[in-house]
Amino acid sequence: MEYLSQQHDEPKVLSLGISHKIQGTHEDQVTAGPSSSPLQKFQLRMRRSWHMDSTESARPSGNEPGIYLGSYARRSKMSDWSPQVPTDAGASRSLGEPSPTVGTSHSQLEQLLQNDVVETVTYGVEELRDGFFDASFCRPLPQHEPEGMRKKTGALSEVFHANRSLSFALFLRQQWHGVVGFVKQATISGAGIRLLKSFLGYYIAYLICLTSASKDWLGKYNYVMVISALVNHAGRPVGSQIDGAFMTIFGTIMGLGWGSLALYVSTSTTTARSGYGGVLATFLVCFTATIGWLRCVFIRFYQAVLCAGIAICYTCLADTSQSVGWRKVFDYGVPWVLGQAICLVISILVFPDTGSRSISSAFHSSLNAIRDGLTFPPPESTTLRRDLAWNIVNLSQAVRDFTIDISISRFQPEDVRSLRNLLQGVLRGVMAIRPNTALFETIASKDYAVETDLHMPAEPVGPGQIPSNQSNAGVKIITETLAKPTQILLESTVTCINHLEMAIMSIGRLNNSSGSSTGTTHELSESLEHLRTSMSTFDSADDALIGHPALPQSFAGRPEIVEIFLFVHPIRLVAEKVEAVLDKVLEMQKQRRGWKIHLPSYPWSKSLLRTNAQVRHDRGGLTAGFYFRSKRELDRTMADLHSKVYVPRKRTRDFSTVDKQVSVIGRYEEEGKAALEDRRVSDRVKFRYNLWKLIHRLQGFESRFALKVTAVTALISIPAWLPQSSGWWNSNETWWAVVTVWTMMNPRVGGTFQNLTMRTLCAASGAIWAGLAFAVDGRNPYVFAVFAALFMLPMLQRFTQSSHPRSGIVGCLSFTVVSLSAYTSSGVISIVKFSWTRGLAFVVGVVSALVVNWMLWPFVARHELRKSLSAMLLHSALLYRRVVGKYIYYVDGQEPGPEDIAKSEMLEGRLREGFVRMQQLIELTRHEIRLRGPFDPLPYCGLIDTCERFFEHLVQVRQFSLYFHPNALPSLATDPLLGLRRDAVAVILMNLYILATAMRSSRPVPCYLPSAAAARQRLVQRMEQLEETAVDSADPHGKGGHGRRWADVYRYAFSAALTDIVAELQQLHRFTQQITGEGSFGVED
Repeated sequence: MEYLSQQHDEPKVLSLGISHKIQGTHEDQVTAGPSSSPLQKFQLRMRRSWHMDSTESARPSGNEPGIYLGSYARRSKMSDWSPQVPTDAGASRSLGEPSPTVGTSHSQLEQLLQNDVVETVTYGVEELRDGFFDASFCRPLPQHEPEGMRKKTGALSEVFHANRSLSFALFLRQQWHGVVGFVKQATISGAGIRLLKSFLGYYIAYLICLTSASKDWLGKYNYVMVISALVNHAGRPVGSQIDGAFMTIFGTIMGLGWGSLALYVSTSTTTARSGYGGVLATFLVCFTATIGWLRCVFIRFYQAVLCAGIAICYTCLADTSQSVGWRKVFDYGVPWVLGQAICLVISILVFPDTGSRSISSAFHSSLNAIRDGLTFPPPESTTLRRDLAWNIVNLSQAVRDFTIDISISRFQPEDVRSLRNLLQGVLRGVMAIRPNTALFETIASKDYAVETDLHMPAEPVGPGQIPSNQSNAGVKIITETLAKPTQILLESTVTCINHLEMAIMSIGRLNNSSGSSTGTTHELSESLEHLRTSMSTFDSADDALIGHPALPQSFAGRPEIVEIFLFVHPIRLVAEKVEAVLDKVLEMQKQRRGWKIHLPSYPWSKSLLRTNAQVRHDRGGLTAGFYFRSKRELDRTMADLHSKVYVPRKRTRDFSTVDKQVSVIGRYEEEGKAALEDRRVSDRVKFRYNLWKLIHRLQGFESRFALKVTAVTALISIPAWLPQSSGWWNSNETWWAVVTVWTMMNPRVGGTFQNLTMRTLCAASGAIWAGLAFAVDGRNPYVFAVFAALFMLPMLQRFTQSSHPRSGIVGCLSFTVVSLSAYTSSGVISIVKFSWTRGLAFVVGVVSALVVNWMLWPFVARHELRKSLSAMLLHSALLYRRVVGKYIYYVDGQEPGPEDIAKSEMLEGRLREGFVRMQQLIELTRHEIRLRGPFDPLPYCGLIDTCERFFEHLVQVRQFSLYFHPNALPSLATDPLLGLRRDAVAVILMNLYILATAMRSSRPVPCYLPSAAAARQRLVQRMEQLEETAVDSADPHGKGGHGRRWADVYRYAFSAALTDIVAELQQLHRFTQQITGEGSFGVED
């Protein structure tokens, strides 16, 4: 095999499997004489069996022996067939008109190839083996310079540009800005009301504990009522409050019940009483391991599991001794129920949120994003696109939250789901708008003359080109015709968006901020009629362009004209989708539904794995939780594409059948079905396999968390059961250290050094503030009430609304326990010792939880980011394969239907959510300690941004393919393209797989990868040759219509998007090299 050498004056591309020069002779000059070698005889037999054309001009002549072609074969005569294309309006093109791909891909591909000369002559030889393809290799890509990389990562999150200094002055400044921001937010939104309700529930319970009557009746642990009001605080919707009250009481009953059983067994006999510590430890370890595993698996029961853990710690660790008083259970259970009753009453009576606020806010945010997308000039494109994608994800989450709990609303769950689907369609439509066009400039300037920068310099008119003056005249005619109707259509659409926002806010009984109008049925009807009139005006203007004598029959020769149509058509589609939303909201208003109680309608099996918004926030680790859940759902969705195994056609050495019409295509089989068919699985093997699955399941993060939390709680609890340490343990209420560990530990994230500092500071400040309250005037209840109000307002805000809830809750617990324990205690106490001993217990719990999470199976955001990027690259490859198979190169009769489109949109929605979660995940890397050096987020941000653009181009390819037939030529005419199409697709899939593997294993990227640009250039050139042949054989006087015009436009955009995919693949290669490094051959290039 002879490979191409790289010349300095004219660099060429290495082609794998195809030699640059095939040495051989004409078939009639080669005979199998007696002196011929066995190799020559075999070569002659091979050539005759493949019917090689002896008169082919591309084949060199001479007396040299031919090379062994192996699995390569010459194309059949069918490859040289001149296609005869029917002359219809949709397929004919006038003589001299360019192909829609001409001029769109060549310049970009040449730039991507960096002036490498692609050898397109294959001398009639191609790879025919099933599962193989021809690959070309170009020179290695140059590395990005740091400044160039920073320009490429323009979408880098602003948080990375902030000062990362650890100075105390900067910390105070950040906290002050946070306070000012919260005050502003509390005055203009519902945040202040939620904080007021949370504070009222806590404060009322705290004041009750300060009264002497309740102190005597509730007992020593009367502050459990305040803890109950804190865990399930009143700053949540009524449905969530009811669900939380039930869950917390149920969990408390389970914890007290198991703890009572442990106390009974430990004191049942003299032998058990002597070893009561071991009995309590056994019961505690078994229960903690079980509820720790359930805490990870069934998120729905988080509140129940949390309260069960606190209750079991109380029964097994508080006041431990060999004698048990059963009033201990009463002292905990009754105050807990009273605390839940107080919060429930506050939630119902004080500014009740019945569930409509959150869903209305989600609709409001989506409509605002749509309005921004229809406002020109638009905001920064990357920011706008991500805002639209985030609203698509947020709408789905808001609907799930609305249907997972009890709600009292005028919104029907079915209407909410329908409205969500319609608005998500509008959001996807807005994302397809390409605003950078000449028509946009015309609308903005209100001048319908052609802009000067659209006039290209005069250049000679070559074959397949449109004269410059004719193109400029076409741009002027189109802008003058469509500018005003497009502007009117945009204004009508934005007006409808405003009325929709008012109407939805009116249905949800929320105040609107768009004006004095209330979005009545009459206003909606008027805006709908005006929108339909604007759509009709736009359609009339669009139809007037079809038969305009000054316009060319094809618009593909000038990108400016095509870009204008690619701008106005998505706007027209968005208007149709907004019309559907208006119809739905009008239907909802005409039904005049009143307030109604809606029970949870979310599927029970799915609801076990989810919970409402406030619980998600209170449990902490929100970003990591969203990331892992979306990753799990995306993997499950992509499993359908993974589960099919490709079985290639069986190979044969019978070369006489190569030229016959035999199937060379393999088949797809379900993985499980194929495995069962290959071997008969016995019941014993099935049992072993199920046992393996169970053991493998127990190796997940759920079991790891259960092991960690069980180990640390058991170790800290040891002094409670030893006679020499139980005295100070009980007197100082040190069992709160174990409760703190149980509350602070998170199944996914452990925390950073900043989290450790803040949580320790909050725990210590709560104990110190409580000691100051006692030191001011002893047990004066008024002093305690004032100190509680001053401390708990900011701490409750941090717990219930900030992004650091666990530092807030540990501060609340510390202050509550220390202050009320000191107030309830009898006799003279040393407040300094009283405060620091209990405060130290909380600090020990905080430090133990974070250190154990750091040491045992820690969560490292940068590692998860690398794995998620690897998975996203692989998912992009699978999506590319699906788009190519379903929407481009499909078999006649298997065109994509509505089910395929709906499934693709669902899959794209999952991937969009994955990109949103990765953007959030990368922000967690800012505060992680890294010993090897600072973490550079630039290549990761660039890789995420590039992968997202790759995905968006795939979406464009899928959408554009619906407006024209990608295989417009007859199947016989496209046969010569099969190998080139295979190469273009396989090269992209192979590149993505290699990059994903390199990211997953942290291995360097190979120095040379197959060139997707070279494969794309070969395919484009061959397509142009076939299209020129089709043009020559077509009727030059064929007239195109409306469908023909849009087919040309979308064919242009389709080809441009496929070329953009190749460009983004090259950027993916570069950014991956920056992260993992680049492999080399060990020699200087």
